[in-house]
Amino acid sequence: CHLTIHSFFWKYMGAVGSSRVMCDNVPGLVSRQRQLCRRHPEAMLSIGRGVAAWTAECQHQFRRHRWDCNALERGQRLLGRVLLRSSRESAFVHAISSAGVVFAITRACSQGELKSCSCDPKKKGSAKDSKGLFDWGGCSDNIDYGVRFARAFVDAKERKGKDARALMNLHNNRAGRKAVKRFLKQECKCHGVSGSCTLRTCWLAMADFRKTGDYLWKKYNGAIQVVMNQDGTGFTVANKRFKKPTKNDLVYFESSPDYCIRDRDVGSLGTAGRVCNQTSRGMDSCEVMCCGRGYDTSRVSRMTKCECKFHWCCAVRCQDCLEVVDIHTCKAPKTAGWISRT
Repeated sequence: CHLTIHSFFWKYMGAVGSSRVMCDNVPGLVSRQRQLCRRHPEAMLSIGRGVAAWTAECQHQFRRHRWDCNALERGQRLLGRVLLRSSRESAFVHAISSAGVVFAITRACSQGELKSCSCDPKKKGSAKDSKGLFDWGGCSDNIDYGVRFARAFVDAKERKGKDARALMNLHNNRAGRKAVKRFLKQECKCHGVSGSCTLRTCWLAMADFRKTGDYLWKKYNGAIQVVMNQDGTGFTVANKRFKKPTKNDLVYFESSPDYCIRDRDVGSLGTAGRVCNQTSRGMDSCEVMCCGRGYDTSRVSRMTKCECKFHWCCAVRCQDCLEVVDIHTCKAPKTAGWISRT
């Protein structure tokens, strides 16, 4: 059974609140991961928070798609089925989860939660940018440490194997790490008479994780299908009309299933009962989301804020109004159970 590092995340989530990390009792870890777990138990707590961040981001990005990342909430088994495939969804999950570890570890360093790191020690003294001289101050996010830790921990599993799938996972893991670093930005504070910028103190800060999610979502939509090259050391594009993937691109080997019906083998929950948009022409339209099976409509009442008025100064007051709306949900297929391939 090809267990990935994501299996560890799900096993570990129940122990996030515990002060003692039972590294030796977590199944599926390779020896290098156990070593890191024992050496940095507080970092494992940060990874637990990173899991929550990337899971929520994955669900946000796929909220209008047939596969909506909610297989993650059903635990390791369904997610494992998605990850066993070499699909675009698997590529995205590897990238976003790797990015989540970078983000969480880097944030923990800046907040003084880890013994092994702190603010970026290289950002000291004076420097110069397009606006002139400035002094490094405050706490610059130590993204290099976050990247190194994530690479050592997440990639350790894949380095055990040299097969095509391991190379694909390593490529997408790296793309995720690079995505977080891409949105590192310089922030400054001005000092001087009446706020003039005669002196500036600056630091480097990560952007909100949503920026990383949005970027990787674009990479998912432009993911490149590849095949192994003849000597087994890298990729070549499956379709010669497409450009060679860069280190920032996501890559995959096999086409995705349609995710229309419940199918354990591919990690699909199906779309029965999913809410669809009757007026949309996109992936969340009732025609696409429901895979042509049709949909049910129910009328529901809900409270909303209405007749909002601005009051000087600085308050907005609204009325509570009862709104009646139609909710459209996809019909189930005639055979609503899990597909059996036996």
